[in-house]
Amino acid sequence: MTRNLRARDIMTEGVQCVREDQSLLDASRMMRDLNVGCLPICGDDQRLQGLITDRDIVVKCCAEGRDPAAMKAGELAGTLHWVDADGNAQEAVDTMEIHQIKRLPVIDVAGGHRLIGMITEANLAKNLSDAEIAEFAVRVYAAN
Repeated sequence: MTRNLRARDIMTEGVQCVREDQSLLDASRMMRDLNVGCLPICGDDQRLQGLITDRDIVVKCCAEGRDPAAMKAGELAGTLHWVDADGNAQEAVDTMEIHQIKRLPVIDVAGGHRLIGMITEANLAKNLSDAEIAEFAVRVYAAN
């Protein structure tokens, strides 16, 4: 079903970034206020630098005894995977499965390489068949 759709057709628009120099405390408050569990991390040039999840903050900051007010979001940027907005939506699903990720930034390559949206499990649930959702779940949640 996703074969005829582009990534931009299934993404959520209006994604807000946390700046790489903002604290994890700022990021956690943004997540609370936006009711999301993940934020893109953007540099001063507004280009995507990475993603940060609520779990990242708990596991890589709080559980390690670090101060979320002193630690910067950019410190947790990690490996970045994304999909071109005009790419086939199946490419997005494949990328998420291969890298076992649940959120995928959507970049408008033709429009200046800017972040324009995010594809999440909820987006996939609205656009995949039951069989495709089951296959996605097995691939993403399979033990390494």
